[in-house]
Amino acid sequence: MNHLEIEFKSGLTKEQFLSILPLFKDIQPIKQTNYYIDTPDFAIRDHKMALRIRTFENSAELTLKVSQTIGNMEYNQQLKASEVKLLLEELVFPPGEILNYLLEATIPIENLKILGHLTTIRREMEHKIGLLALDENSYFDITDYEIELEVQNPEKGKIDFLNFLEQNKLPYTHLKSKIARFAKNLPNS
Repeated sequence: MNHLEIEFKSGLTKEQFLSILPLFKDIQPIKQTNYYIDTPDFAIRDHKMALRIRTFENSAELTLKVSQTIGNMEYNQQLKASEVKLLLEELVFPPGEILNYLLEATIPIENLKILGHLTTIRREMEHKIGLLALDENSYFDITDYEIELEVQNPEKGKIDFLNFLEQNKLPYTHLKSKIARFAKNLPNS
């Protein structure tokens, strides 16, 4: 499913993460692993896009995020087990909208490689202000924490998010996207 993703996020310390965790006590955590893909010279990033394979326990999806004036247009393609194996082992892309978009953007498909992966333990719930997610992320030798709010209305969403943080005694801490944090810590980046 394709959609415009508008989200607000704030970084958390481990102590802040633990302090907000009780709000999610009835939520079953989900483990997801993102495999980030780009060329060695970051052609996808330079086109203001991000490409990942996200795997869950029993499913997987290919996602292309394309930066917009507000938010990111997110193109998602569900993957069969055989497609996941081909993507992870040989970077053979299944036909579809994402492959077509990359080709139209003149991304050199033959130069793509998996840069590495980031694993998230996510607790997600519908909240009166939007879709709220509490994440614990692990990549390389780093563990970080964040809270995200996905909304439809960017102006109201920002106000609601900042109010939510204040009500829960959490400071706002600017946080780059997962892929940006991951890329910053790549060897030789």
